[in-house]
Amino acid sequence: MKESNRKLLKNFEAYLLLERGAADNSREAYAADARRLADFAESRAMAVEDLTLADLQEFMAGLFDLGLSLRSSARVLSGIRALFKFMNVDGITDKNPAMLLEPPKRGLHLPEVLTVAEIDAMIAAIDPLAREAVRDRALIETLYGCGLRVSELIGLQISRLNLDEGYLRVVGKGSKERLVPMAQATADALGEWLSERENGKVSPGCQDFVFLAPRTGSPITRVRVFKIVKSLAERAGIVREVSPHTLRHSFASHLLEGGANLRTIQQMLGHESLSTTEIYNKLYHYIINK
Repeated sequence: MKESNRKLLKNFEAYLLLERGAADNSREAYAADARRLADFAESRAMAVEDLTLADLQEFMAGLFDLGLSLRSSARVLSGIRALFKFMNVDGITDKNPAMLLEPPKRGLHLPEVLTVAEIDAMIAAIDPLAREAVRDRALIETLYGCGLRVSELIGLQISRLNLDEGYLRVVGKGSKERLVPMAQATADALGEWLSERENGKVSPGCQDFVFLAPRTGSPITRVRVFKIVKSLAERAGIVREVSPHTLRHSFASHLLEGGANLRTIQQMLGHESLSTTEIYNKLYHYIINK
């Protein structure tokens, strides 16, 4: 974690204890919310104080996939506002985008998704002469084609792939394992990358990881995945904010459009509760009724 973010979290906890006199439960909750936001900032290689309103809105939207209730989301918002107020008081920043951040409301909260054409455009935007071209194509195909979370992608292991049968085993939240089928395009992209990977650098202990950084031979980082997705979206002319999670949302949405039932999508995404998956049903009906 960036030193500035680490120092900010430490000073914020002291502020909650010494200046606000917050109760233990509230202090711990606010501190946890601040750490969660700092992790989000780290995924973008940013300092917390540089986050914009659009960044905060995406952070709050991402809480949906964690299954947070409206009440819990409202508490997280209070924690974010307290953090930015502290940064204002401490002179860290004179901006406070959290003041414009709306609390969660009952109603329809739909994730951002891409069209198949937009995803194809992102893949087409990969420079075929770039050193990482084959890896990046496999990365996008796997993120979208299997609906993986970033943490699942960077931890994906070769021993959990079955390219001949067309599926992979994913270790998700809570160390729960699930089987996810893959399209032929995904299997082909992974096969091409694994062939090229054999000639590249592999750091000790990293032999089983699928996606490696070419210079270090270590597993690709969360920050690097975000930058790859963002860069390809920009090259493809997509003006909306696109993150790795957008590809996961798109995967689920396109499955539903193709006739898959919610229970199947729930299992493929690794959602603990079917109610979390139901947002895609609402999204589908919203799109066709627009």
